[in-house]
Amino acid sequence: MPDMTKTEALSTEGAVAPVDAIAPVTHEKPRSLWGDAWADLRRNPYFLVSSVLIFVLLLIAAFPGLFTSADPTKGDLVHHFLTKPELGSIGSPDWFGYDGQGRSVYARLIYGTRASIIVAVAVTLIVTIIGSITGMISGYFGGITDAIISRITDIFFGIPFLLGSMVVLQAFTKRTVWTVVFALAFLGWTQITRVMRGSVITVKQADYVHAAKALGAGTTRILFRHVLPNAMAPVIVVSTIALGGYVGAEATLSYLGLGLASPTISWGVDISAGAAQIRVAEHILLYPSLMLSVTVLAFIMLGEAVRNALDPKLR
Repeated sequence: MPDMTKTEALSTEGAVAPVDAIAPVTHEKPRSLWGDAWADLRRNPYFLVSSVLIFVLLLIAAFPGLFTSADPTKGDLVHHFLTKPELGSIGSPDWFGYDGQGRSVYARLIYGTRASIIVAVAVTLIVTIIGSITGMISGYFGGITDAIISRITDIFFGIPFLLGSMVVLQAFTKRTVWTVVFALAFLGWTQITRVMRGSVITVKQADYVHAAKALGAGTTRILFRHVLPNAMAPVIVVSTIALGGYVGAEATLSYLGLGLASPTISWGVDISAGAAQIRVAEHILLYPSLMLSVTVLAFIMLGEAVRNALDPKLR
């Protein structure tokens, strides 16, 4: 190759690349914590599996008639403890056999989903709202306000959850779904309060909170516009995991005869009835127990997936 002259070399070094060769400048908007969490959740198999299970459970609770045409309260003693299922017809009253009164176990399983889901979701919403507000006030204002709320929280936190719920339910002669919701929510808000308090204490030291104060923003605006959205991540994680625990708590109270009772249809009621017949008809106990276990597992898996997505240290 012939040597280039000095002038040609200088012109080559100083040559400007063609316009088409220049990479386009992209102005991609940085993602927030919630955007990163959603991107992580979409790739998490635990989140996908638990979401499908929870969606099916919610669909069953909202529209039980789509899954069975049988009446869960109608019994026929001809079917007394009949256990032979018709495997070829899912949704048939015979699918999981019958109980001692000739009622379809499958139909009661489907209709019992509603009570358990309502109790769990309602309790979670109530304790999240109460715990978030009390924890936010305690952590943001500090001082005597923090001391009073913290001591009240400690008093309630020292009461055993299930034992305290039993005592509260004893005060009611007629126990309905909303009675159980009240009893569980009465003692369930303490953990959310503690979590929210710690999160708010961290968030209120952030620069954007100090900037909002310097610009003259009111306390209410600072709390609900700046502090609350940025302090909710750990609360959402705890609430999601606790939701599965409330499903188990309702079933436990009903099993002990202190929660829901017949004619209300509930997994706990059927587990209690099945425990007395476990030697002669174990299917009455088996299927509600499996359904309860799957439901609790689904919510725990969802909570773990959300926790991993919202905690940058775990990603």
